Amino acid sequence: MSKEVQAPNSAQASEGAKEGSESGGSIKLKKELGLHNGVAIIVGVIVGSGIFVSPKGVLTEAGSVGVSLMIWVACGLVSLIGAVCYAELGTCILKSGADYAYIMEAFGHLPAFLYLWVALVIIIPTGNAITALTFAYYILQPFFPTCPSPDIAVRLLAALCITILTYINCSNVKWAARVQDIFTLTKVLALIIIIITGIVYIAMGNSENFQGSFDNSTTEPGRIALAFYSGLFSYAGWNYLNFVTEELKDPYRNLPRAIWISIPLVTTIYVLANIAYFAVMSPGELLASDAVAVTFADRTLGPMSWIMPVFVACSTFGGLNGAIFTSSRLFFVGARQGHLPGFLATINIKHYTPLPSLLFGGIMSLVMLCSSDVYALINYASFVESSFIGLSIAGMIYLRWTRPKMKRPITVNIVFPIFFMIICLFLIITPLTSSPKECFMGIIMVLTGIPVYVLGVMWKNKPPSFTRSLELPSELHGDSVMGSHQIQNQRVCVNAANVKVRGRAFVLSGVKTYNSAIASLVVC
Repeated sequence: MSKEVQAPNSAQASEGAKEGSESGGSIKLKKELGLHNGVAIIVGVIVGSGIFVSPKGVLTEAGSVGVSLMIWVACGLVSLIGAVCYAELGTCILKSGADYAYIMEAFGHLPAFLYLWVALVIIIPTGNAITALTFAYYILQPFFPTCPSPDIAVRLLAALCITILTYINCSNVKWAARVQDIFTLTKVLALIIIIITGIVYIAMGNSENFQGSFDNSTTEPGRIALAFYSGLFSYAGWNYLNFVTEELKDPYRNLPRAIWISIPLVTTIYVLANIAYFAVMSPGELLASDAVAVTFADRTLGPMSWIMPVFVACSTFGGLNGAIFTSSRLFFVGARQGHLPGFLATINIKHYTPLPSLLFGGIMSLVMLCSSDVYALINYASFVESSFIGLSIAGMIYLRWTRPKMKRPITVNIVFPIFFMIICLFLIITPLTSSPKECFMGIIMVLTGIPVYVLGVMWKNKPPSFTRSLELPSELHGDSVMGSHQIQNQRVCVNAANVKVRGRAFVLSGVKTYNSAIASLVVC
């Protein structure tokens, strides 16, 4: 006797709870992340290399110590307002994927796909590659104190870093969360060392760098916008917990709590760290340094100054781990919606991790390590990423108008999203006049996704040869839900349209194939 069962839709899948395969329940990503893991993800992703390396970017455009510190505080407030808006989005649209899921809900498939396309091709792999290169540079710096590290050694070590973290994330969600917790504590410890050292210097009377704090301050809107860009770069990642909403325990409570704990904590640490930098270095000395934290350690820690490059490396390692963990869920959700090949929406049944998505993201990051223009690519994509964040907030305002009765466990005052939209518009429009080439290249990157969408998503009657070319070979699936494998001695055979299970019912969690056909089960 045969019985056909429809796979659960994406809304049902977004509940994220694991139901045991023994009872024929859904195979889903497990809710293994608590409040402290959520805080560790946000803090761990935000505090990367930016605060250690690039405070001079804010000072260069701000022109003075006083305006520089004000911009660091303002960037923290802007990030907090954005994160609070995302808390409403993340609890009323309880799906992983963050911006992708919110744009999809508000504006439909094409805008969401274009965000997914740019994230897939440029934003995520280039960001991961740059973070890994930064990690490798600082790890190797003590071994090459008088000369630059060999480029091939830096790239190989960066590749090893990406490979190890991808393996950890493939193996166990708890391992990945534990790595995040440990390295988040490490980077916070490094900043505490900087802050305490700065306080000691100020207590000893070294406050001359704060005299005339607002001398030479800029008043040009374009330069203020660029200073905000540099500051917000160091706060980037405040929305990353929304990428893994389905794996967060009690998200209605833990998502906003994690935001309210982590963003003010990071803002306080950042401002105090900058005060410590100015206590030890003059503005001119800070602008002359390529790695502010390392110069700071050379001035203050004497023979122990070598620990700072190690701390910076640990910081980037933890940041990269958080980025790999969260970004893989974006690919997973995109495939589940039919916007990417279906194999990316599969889950390893042994570890309950999105193994193909993690491997795909790792390979894309390794490919970017081979590019000599990786830094140029991320500059082009920064404008686009800011635009899509603004689009997500616009979607929040739009849903307030079109779906006023939508269930919203958290509802923020409408002033906050409107204010954040104004900030986004300012940050989007200003670079169009100051850096038109980068903005134009970013727009081209977005537009290249339109023909891909037409061929991959809108074209329903694809030839079988085209569809087969997008499937992952069965031997690469391993213990994933889709693919040819054994589940308790039961053979599972997969093609592009359905899953045939001989034996007990086995349900996919909302997986769709690339041509958007709903996966169905035929239980024999």
